[in-house]
Parts: sequence; C-alpha cells; structure tokens
Amino acid sequence: MKKFSWRGLSIVIFICVTAFYLAPLAIPNLPTWWASKKLKLGLDLRGGMQILLEVDSSKLSAEDARNALDQNIKIIRDRIDQFGVAEPVIQKLGENRIMVQLPGISNFEAAEKLIRQTAMLDFKLVATDENAKQVISAVDSAVSQNISRFPELYKLAQKDKAMLAKLDSTKTDTLNQGSGVFSSLVRSTEAGYAVQYDSVDLVQNVLADSTFKMLVPMGFQLAMGKYNMDDPKADRDFYVLSSKSELSGADLAKAKVEIGSSASTDIKVANKPYISMDLKRDGAKKFEAVTGDNIQRRLAIVMDDVVYSAPVIQDRIAGGSAQITGSFTQQEASDLAIVLNTGNLVAPIKPINTEIVGATLGADSIVSGKLAGLIGLILVAIFMIFYYKFSGLLADVALVFNVAFILAMLTAFGATLTLPGIAGIILTIGMSVDANVLIFERVREELKAGKSPRSATDAGYQRAAITIWDSQLTTLIAAAVLYNFGTGPIRGFAVTLAIGIVGSMFCAIVFVRWMSEAVLLGGNKKTLSI
Repeated sequence: MKKFSWRGLSIVIFICVTAFYLAPLAIPNLPTWWASKKLKLGLDLRGGMQILLEVDSSKLSAEDARNALDQNIKIIRDRIDQFGVAEPVIQKLGENRIMVQLPGISNFEAAEKLIRQTAMLDFKLVATDENAKQVISAVDSAVSQNISRFPELYKLAQKDKAMLAKLDSTKTDTLNQGSGVFSSLVRSTEAGYAVQYDSVDLVQNVLADSTFKMLVPMGFQLAMGKYNMDDPKADRDFYVLSSKSELSGADLAKAKVEIGSSASTDIKVANKPYISMDLKRDGAKKFEAVTGDNIQRRLAIVMDDVVYSAPVIQDRIAGGSAQITGSFTQQEASDLAIVLNTGNLVAPIKPINTEIVGATLGADSIVSGKLAGLIGLILVAIFMIFYYKFSGLLADVALVFNVAFILAMLTAFGATLTLPGIAGIILTIGMSVDANVLIFERVREELKAGKSPRSATDAGYQRAAITIWDSQLTTLIAAAVLYNFGTGPIRGFAVTLAIGIVGSMFCAIVFVRWMSEAVLLGGNKKTLSI
C-alpha cells in the first residue's frame, strides 16, 4: 500500500482553493453563491468617489471634541456598509478631517447625502386648530413689527398695496390671522394647513431663518411636510407643532424598509415603500402613554424639522411599533432606514473636497498594471530557464500558481486590489523565485560534492529551508507593521505582499520539490537539469 503523503494532499488543496476562487473571473453563468466571490477593485482601478470631510467640533466640550472624530468615523462606516459599498476606505486625517473613498459607486449624490445626513427623529403632537390659529396670528403680528428683517416677505407685501399700507401705518398693530404677510402664504385645508407650490421655497427660507424662529411663540414649532415624489408640483403640508418631543431617535431600536400591501386603503402605503420601526422598552412605554393620552389628536413624525407623516391617533398603541410613511422612493426609504439605524453624527460635518474617479482612468491603470506584471513575469521566467534549465522551468510554473494564489486569496478574504496591490504582486514575482534560487544553488553545491541527484536535492532543500524561513519571516514582519500602522493603499500593499510571501514559501519548499521529484528524480537518474 502506498504511503500517505501530506505534501500531495496540501498541493491538491492549494490547487483546488486557487481554482475555486479564480473561477468566477473566467467562467460565466456560475451559481449565484459562487459568482458573488469576485475580486474587488479599489477606487484607483474601478473608479468611484472620494470625499474629504471636516468635522465641526467647535460647539463641543474638549473631551467630547476628542471623541467626536472617531465616533463620526464609526457612524459613517456603519452607514456605508449598509449602503452596500464594497471595501470603502475611511481614514482619519489630522485632528478634524476624514477621508472617505467609495470604489465602484455610481450614485454620487445619494452617497454624499447619506454620509452627511443627521436624521434627528422626533415624535411631536400637532397643535389643536385653536392653538394653530393663535400661533399663526402671533407670528403675523411679530413679522409685521420686524418686516425689515425679512426682505423676501417685505417684497411680497409690496405686491399687495393694502397690506403694505397696513404694515407702514403702524408697526404695533396685531394683524388678524389670514390678513398678514406670512399667513398669506398659508391656506387652510381639511387636514390642516398647506403652502402653495409657488411659495414653498420662500416659506422654507423663512422657517430656516434664526430671527424668524425667535418670533414663534414659546412651546410651538412651525414645520413643512415632506416633498411629494408622486406630484412634485403639489402643495406642501404646513404644520404647527408642539415643540416638546414625545419620543426621539434615542428611543428607536431598529428601523427597516417594507413594501405596503397593494390592498391597503392608505394611498401612502399601498404598494409603496415605508419604514417600520421597533422601539426600545422605555420608548414603547412612552409611545403607549402618548397615544393613550391624545386619542383623536395628530402625532407628527418629524425628521430634521420636516414632517414625514402626521396620522390621527385612533387608539392606545402598545407593543412599541410605529411606521414612517410618505412619498418615498425605494432608495429614499433605504437611505433613511440606514441613517436611523446608525444614529446621528456626534458633530456636524461638511465636505471640503469631492473627487470623482472615472472608470476610464481605472481601466487605464489596470492595463498598465497588467502590462508591468506580464513583463516582469516573462523576464523572471526567461532568466530562471536560462540559468537553471528544467528546474528553472518548474520554478516558473510554481510562480504562475503563486500569482494565481494571491488573486484567489484576495478574493477569498474580501480584500480589495489597488494599484499599490498590483505593485505588491509585481514585487512578489521577483521575490518568489528568491527561495528557489537559494535552494537551487545549494543543490548545485551538493552535486559538486559528488552526491546523487536525489541526495543533493534532499540536502539542498533541508539546508536552504532555514535561510528561506529567516529571510521571508523578516519580510512578513515588515508587511505586518505596514498593515498595522498604515492606512488605505499602504494596507493594500501589505496584504498583497503578505499573501505573496506565504504563497512563495509554499511553492518553493513544497510545490517545486514535488514537481522535481515527479519529473526530474524519477528512477535512478544520474544527472539533474539545474
């Protein structure tokens, strides 16, 4: 019975694993679970987006400011991971900047909005009709007394001579609701209030004005409804809200996107995406209390001061579940759920620089990298054959397998191939034959000493192995240091180099020796082609 060979088994595993992970690169129409294992390309090869962000921690305490950058990086990474970008590069630059690289992304605007979005979630009660009228009337009065601070509103009033005369005649009169310059932009509806499409931009600008916010009566807040994706020119809902937050994003446990049933009678949900939310234990208790105490009142779901929906509370709601409905696209709903799940940014961020790397540039880089690798491979192969004859040819075969092994392992580990990674492969091509050179030179010395080809080969591998381990181990340590302290492309180079070292050691010590014994040392040969 033939003796079991660990060497043979390891080579079979080596070849099978390499072939398994490289197959999707060459064979189309593989099963989905297999075809998904594809080599990922970095920003410099695939194209994509690079954003330089600056964190504004000026309003934070010294201790919070120190943690703000790291916490924002974590939140941004969580958002991008859920967005589905393969192998993003997110790194800290200095004391207050973050570099984000998103390879292969095509929806640049959505990605940048997702990174910057704050998504302050609040549940607030809609003011009663009586309170809403009083608030709008009070705002009208305050605006009339401070009309010079609002050029856009004053310009609007100039178009109505009667209104302008009333404003100019006295700055102390309290205007009745419906007769003032601000209330002229808001009309009553069956469900509450709305702003005409032509006035939406003006009202948004006014609501965002810090001076105007100070004119709103204490305890209340004015807000616009969500933009209607189905009818872009539709009037926007307008709300008078209680400024008190009944629940906040801190009470949220999980948010996910769902598609409403086509049989639903709610046109905001029927066959459309919406967001279902599960609340934490304390949040569920708060939600049950606020719904139980305010039956027949409207509870607004407010996100970044925009009302997404304001359903009427019909009954006490227990169980800690809620929904955010609106005219969502699938992408909008998905992005909003991501932001809700990852939490708010600790400190606001702003983009300093945004660069789009085109796919053409990436394609040119790939072609150049392939050409450089191919030239290096051919030159090394020619040298090995010329100098070590048939043994050199076997080393060249192992070299090809080593390059294939590197690509296979990058695929298996989900790593990303970048230009520095290609440089690592090219460097590995030169280094991988170094171990074979040490072995072959040692075998030549043993042959000169009068030993048989098999004895010389055994002695050569045995004595050169220690030197090979020492030299490759020091390079592996250097790669580990580069990976640990480096960022982005440097890490890509380190990963490729480390995999190449492991592969080259296996190919030199195990694979080439196995081929030598099978091809060159069969029988009782008196000579060795080396």
